[in-house]
Amino acid sequence: MGMVLHQRRLPHVWATEQPVFLTWRLHGSLPPHRPFRGGTLTSGQALAALDRLLDEARSGPFYLRQPDLADMVVEALEYNSRVLQQYVLHAFAVMPNHVHLLISAQVPLPKLTKSIKGITAKRANAVLGLTGRPSWQEESYDHVVRDEDEFRAICRYIEENPVRAGLVAQACGYRWSSAGWATWGSPADQGVRPTT
Repeated sequence: MGMVLHQRRLPHVWATEQPVFLTWRLHGSLPPHRPFRGGTLTSGQALAALDRLLDEARSGPFYLRQPDLADMVVEALEYNSRVLQQYVLHAFAVMPNHVHLLISAQVPLPKLTKSIKGITAKRANAVLGLTGRPSWQEESYDHVVRDEDEFRAICRYIEENPVRAGLVAQACGYRWSSAGWATWGSPADQGVRPTT
């Protein structure tokens, strides 16, 4: 199949046989007119800088700090992988204001992101009483993984995001990621996510 690209504000991968690193964030999670000067940064360096801004943000929506909403997003990611078979889920992290995925897509990326973002937005807006308002930023970041070394590095990057953000001391202690998935529902991981 190769790789098919689609252009909007950012170039996007439409379909590829290679694994893909996806990131999207809550609508309004960065100030609307904040200049971001990527300059000579590679797309990976620019994403890392944006990720740091999201992790360090002190304002904007943090709806995914609510355990019920974060659980719902994780369940949707798992359902779209296991039941709908839209992708193979390799790694994920649901952060307070953004989501990271490492997947091997079985359907065009716009279809799977529309599916995940659509159902999670509808459910979250109903819980939050925000029906009719955007939940997710419209565009997502995507990056085709070039080789096995990059795959492992991205997996570590995703699973270590909660540690870098100061949410947990060890990646395995974060329930809303593939690193902490094994402890799902364990009383030991209750209260890990700050709610303020």
